Amino acid sequence: MEEKIIGTFIAHEKGFGFVKPENEELEKDIFIAAKNVNGALNEDVVEVEIVKDSEKNKSKEGKIAKIVRRGKDTLVGTFQKSKSFGFVVPDDKRFGSDIFISKKNFGKARDKHKVVVRITKYPEKGRKAEGEVIEVIGNINQAGVDMMSIIKEYKLPARFPGDVVAEAKKFGDTIDLKDMKNRRDLRDRTIFTIDGEDAKDLDDAVCVNKNSNGNYVLDVHIADVSHYVKDRTQLDREARIRGTSVYMLGRVIPMLPRELSNGLCSLNAGQDRYALSVSMEIDSDGRVVDSDVYKSVVRVAERMTYTDVQKIIDGTDEEVLKKYEKYINDFKLMEELAQILKNKRMANGYLNLDIPESKIVLDNVTGKCIDVKKYETTFANEIIEQFMLIANETVAERFYWLEVPFIYRVHEEPDIDKVKELNKFLFNLGYKIHISQDMVHPSAFSKVLEEVKGKPEEKVVSNLILRTLKVAKYDSENLGHFGIAGKYYCHFTSPIRRYPDLFIHRVISEYFSSSEKQKQRFAEKAPKYAKNSSEREKVATKAEREAESMKMAEFMEGKIGEKYDGIISSVTNFGIFVQLENTIEGLVRFEQLGDEYFIYNEANRTLIGEKTNKIYRIGDSIRIKVMRASKEAREIDFSLA
Repeated sequence: MEEKIIGTFIAHEKGFGFVKPENEELEKDIFIAAKNVNGALNEDVVEVEIVKDSEKNKSKEGKIAKIVRRGKDTLVGTFQKSKSFGFVVPDDKRFGSDIFISKKNFGKARDKHKVVVRITKYPEKGRKAEGEVIEVIGNINQAGVDMMSIIKEYKLPARFPGDVVAEAKKFGDTIDLKDMKNRRDLRDRTIFTIDGEDAKDLDDAVCVNKNSNGNYVLDVHIADVSHYVKDRTQLDREARIRGTSVYMLGRVIPMLPRELSNGLCSLNAGQDRYALSVSMEIDSDGRVVDSDVYKSVVRVAERMTYTDVQKIIDGTDEEVLKKYEKYINDFKLMEELAQILKNKRMANGYLNLDIPESKIVLDNVTGKCIDVKKYETTFANEIIEQFMLIANETVAERFYWLEVPFIYRVHEEPDIDKVKELNKFLFNLGYKIHISQDMVHPSAFSKVLEEVKGKPEEKVVSNLILRTLKVAKYDSENLGHFGIAGKYYCHFTSPIRRYPDLFIHRVISEYFSSSEKQKQRFAEKAPKYAKNSSEREKVATKAEREAESMKMAEFMEGKIGEKYDGIISSVTNFGIFVQLENTIEGLVRFEQLGDEYFIYNEANRTLIGEKTNKIYRIGDSIRIKVMRASKEAREIDFSLA
């Protein structure tokens, strides 16, 4: 078998790994046994020779024939000092080698410092990697060093260059009314922002009215960031490089400097702001019967929180009801419309994946994790979600039919083989995704999600479905969105924190007055910007997850020996993962399952005891004891209680 494939090696800390081929559409991941790694390190680009074709549910197997280029030249780790030399233990356990540091390359590093190290020699023939310390982040116990380590590990831009900040500052803090002639003046309208208590970049505002014919009129106003961040400026270049804002537990690495993100581009109550608005007339069945997209100037009446809006809807808090008395009907109308839109979505097969987010509480002084709980959402959150979804769909459909160069948010149909695999696990729980002629409709998933709602296994089933679905991405082609069961979708509503939104704002603002040359430039840029934004989103997601894993492990370091109830979320050939009510997940390794030997059934993902026939399967309730937790390794181990 002479077939050779180029791809990225993703190592496992146990020595084996997988290669993700460059052409993911044609090739699936290729398994690489530890003996066939041939010196490749995590994230290296490699050439793979296939040694075994795929069979049944197993991937192709290969051996690494050549390292095309190294994936990393710098790493973050903990410096350990000896008398005449030192080592850096990488935070990325998949790197597979400590890094030797000779005395002349210590820099200012001291024992137990987090550092950035540049690799000068890669490991080969049993020799460790060698490197030099190029930056000291701080002592491992110093507040904030853990988060800064992740920022450095993922090469996130923690500061803005001076020229970018200067460009943002030159706009001042009030709008220039010269552009008023090109805008609708909506400053007399009653418009609200509805966000979490801690939100500072308020880029969307809403208002709902009713027509004389009984139809609803929903106005969604989005900060007109493209008015300030113009093409070919330093601000735009920096925003494009970043691609997205990154939210790391109380620390934000914004896409735009705060002079814009928290200032002129934030729809702060009582202040005049430029916006790009979409007005939609919606009938009682949730259909958009008419729409318009235009530039505006708005003045938000009230900065509302989800908590207070929910109290108004519930009618339970007299103090809040009195405070917002004159707006009560506005919020009741919003609730009414949001429910209609949600009902229509659910009927269409919208995947309401109710996967609980974690709320991680940090100590204000030390930065240590003091609590982890489920992030509670209310119907007030749903109101904004439904309004943003319909605005994004309306804009995407409108500009698709105008044949305008655009960036869409796409979510392709899942791989049928993966759906069949999922059905094997769901069968054990009494559920099934209906497949018809090797096709699957979103409603087949939403039906199962409805059936499982409120049951103990709901979280597990939602997670299994999520893992089966493809990852949403940005594309210049409209490929539809499986998750929302829609043909047209884009990201229009968050230009402060996402570059695709900013790009399509610019397209909408300039397209109709643009020259053919400019239109051609938009068409050339859309595919490149979509690809870059998808890549930057992946990096941001990884960094955010790493931060959560680290803080969860830090929290559980103080819970050793404590017992909790949980649900088996995954079964593997090395143990079972258990998720607790507070969203924390840990591993019960084989050796912690008792005295007997357990056989792993790969087809059903179950463990079966050789003597007792005791079965562990996904969705089972289980009581565990916390055995070990390591913030450094970002790992939590449980045993059976």
